[in-house]
Amino acid sequence: MSVTIAEELLLLAYSEEEGKQLISATQLDPALGGAILAELAVNERVALSGKKVSVVSATPLGDDELDATLARIAAEGKERRPDWWVQRLHSTKLRRRLLTRLAESGVLTEERGKVLGVFPTTRWPEADGRVEAEVRQRVGDVLAGAEPDARTAVLIAVMYAAKLDRKAFPGASRKRVKEIAEGEWAGDAVAKTIAAINSVVVIAASTAAMGAISSGN
Repeated sequence: MSVTIAEELLLLAYSEEEGKQLISATQLDPALGGAILAELAVNERVALSGKKVSVVSATPLGDDELDATLARIAAEGKERRPDWWVQRLHSTKLRRRLLTRLAESGVLTEERGKVLGVFPTTRWPEADGRVEAEVRQRVGDVLAGAEPDARTAVLIAVMYAAKLDRKAFPGASRKRVKEIAEGEWAGDAVAKTIAAINSVVVIAASTAAMGAISSGN
């Protein structure tokens, strides 16, 4: 089945058996927003630079989340910075929608419960491991030295920015992960996309973490 980069990220960000997050929401949610934006860039719908997101083509891709984001960017009427868009795209609601899609397609299972019999909680254990296995194989091959395609490189870059690579691929070479995440191998357009996404995910995650600390005081 076909999944988005953001959904691939989610599959790697949740433990297969327990269905629990491997990283915090303040790291994961900005990464999902970045992955949505990056996929539009990989598919040549938008162009990213350090200062702006520009619509290249408004032609839909056939995915509800991607097409809604593309339409939103096109309707903005003003070029915004990549970090501006990631701040507005990422949310608990986006994560929930993507997890629900994966559950509805039979990849994950939604299991609701309560902590201490009071606080509601939801786990997302894997129901069909074939999709994640393909993603892991593709990423693993690149981390082992294979030439990356743009899609896989973006996924690795987003994982690196969110510090998910350490959890999802603990045995991978840190040097190789950083090399891919910094786009040293890539052509100019892909390198710019990777650099922009890497930067804005880190910024958004830091901002979200500071917000969480402030609200807790």
